[in-house]
Amino acid sequence: MGPRPDGRTVDAMRPVTLERGVNPYAEGSCLVRFGGTVVLCTASVEDGVPGWRRGSGLGWVTAEYAMLPRATTERSQRERRGPGGRTAEIQRLIGRSLRSALRGFDFGQRTITVDCDVLQADGGTRTAAITGGAVALADACAWVAERAGVTNPFAGLVAAVSVGVVGGQACLDLDYAEDRSADVDANVVMREPDKFVEVQGSSEGSPFARAELEHMLDLAQGGIRQLFADQRRVLGQ
Repeated sequence: MGPRPDGRTVDAMRPVTLERGVNPYAEGSCLVRFGGTVVLCTASVEDGVPGWRRGSGLGWVTAEYAMLPRATTERSQRERRGPGGRTAEIQRLIGRSLRSALRGFDFGQRTITVDCDVLQADGGTRTAAITGGAVALADACAWVAERAGVTNPFAGLVAAVSVGVVGGQACLDLDYAEDRSADVDANVVMREPDKFVEVQGSSEGSPFARAELEHMLDLAQGGIRQLFADQRRVLGQ
């Protein structure tokens, strides 16, 4: 198997950086880079919960996702009338993934909202958002535990990565050019140390065999192990 267009081997991540605490006003924040993809994740703690949650004594964690108008090669319109279908699907994925990092919601009637704003997009925006969002959420949960005198609800890190089949070979962490031409494209979310939270995958061409899926999951797990190490490092764990 030959090298990819950017010189990476098939099992290599793009350069990953996590910068913690970039927003001095938020209870948690992280600027995450997966190669050319850059996402600002901020976690805000607010009193109150959605209507269906009121009276339960429990908190809630949710996520919002947006792409800045010039995050890509051409300007896109702002979604002023609410999220479109793709954005709503990504928000739900991020929210589900981040909630899986919690041991429970016993932190009072509070909502932690993790905003994931894509500053620059080159593939893997949702996986970068989950990975950076987990760092922001970890700090927000610690803030809640300290202020409210409750057990820290954050139980374990969550990270995500894309994987796919490009030019007949399975590859880890697809950039936009690879994602656009991929025969198979998948996103894998895991909670440390080795549990799967969600696997989203589809064929863009020929159907794929179970052995190919297992190979892609192995690649994803290897990349996510690296991401867990990066998250622990930036959190000082």
